Amino acid sequence: MNWDDFDAFCQVVDHGGFTAAARALDRPKSSLSAAVARLETQMGTRLLERSTRSLRLTESGESLYRDIAGPFTQLRERAGEAQARGGTVQGSLRIAAPYEFGAHHLAQVACELMAAHPELRVQIDVEHARVALFERHYDIVFSATDHDLAPSSVVARRVFSLARGLFAAPQLVGGRLPAHPDDLTALPLLAGADDSEWEFTGADGATAALALRNPRLRSANAGIRLQAAVAGLGVARITATYCAADVAAGRLVPLLPGWRCVPLRVYALLPGRRLMPAKVRLFLGGLETHAQAQQQATGTA
Repeated sequence: MNWDDFDAFCQVVDHGGFTAAARALDRPKSSLSAAVARLETQMGTRLLERSTRSLRLTESGESLYRDIAGPFTQLRERAGEAQARGGTVQGSLRIAAPYEFGAHHLAQVACELMAAHPELRVQIDVEHARVALFERHYDIVFSATDHDLAPSSVVARRVFSLARGLFAAPQLVGGRLPAHPDDLTALPLLAGADDSEWEFTGADGATAALALRNPRLRSANAGIRLQAAVAGLGVARITATYCAADVAAGRLVPLLPGWRCVPLRVYALLPGRRLMPAKVRLFLGGLETHAQAQQQATGTA
């Protein structure tokens, strides 16, 4: 038995196909196909049903994958740990993140990690919808939410708490800046896809909430909301770091400075593995350092 063929089979299943696995492993697609074909011949059964558009496990394939995927994953992780102790981190690190977070907080950490480890490849997918961690086989999925996450089968680490505020173009508000969240009902609003209300806390501890029943614009894309705000089309709730350049240039003004919005909490979701791969640990460590620097600069927590 060639154990590399078993590993190739698991990698093809983990990545959802031969092409994706070949790209992640930096191996020819033909070598993975040959490895799986040899394994099928040795076992005397078909493990994968292939078509031009999809790949499906047979019953025998499902049984084999269920039995061996865990041990092979642990072996790869232990090998990665050994390489990391020797100063080498390699392979592919696959990450998914919301647009507003990924565009402004992950690039610096990824570049520093790749510069330190030339054999490491990083794939960052910037998503606008929630990502299925296990279905798409990411190493890290960053999830942004207004609230704490409920317990689940994945490991969740809070990595950022991003200060948010309300911003609008000067021509939209003129000289009549709103003094209370209730005053926003007279202005057009630019909401996120899942926003049902905006919550506020005043300097004196008072709370208020604004229901978003009929916003002028709804979009999960923070860039679209930002462009609409700069164009004077409405009031947007955006993370302060994301629109800092527009505020500095006078294209946007902050509203309700005496009221604090609920921060955007960002969690790193990880597969529930006993051993964290070195590449994941190093990336999260770099991001934690970046987060601490951001919090010190903005005074957030």
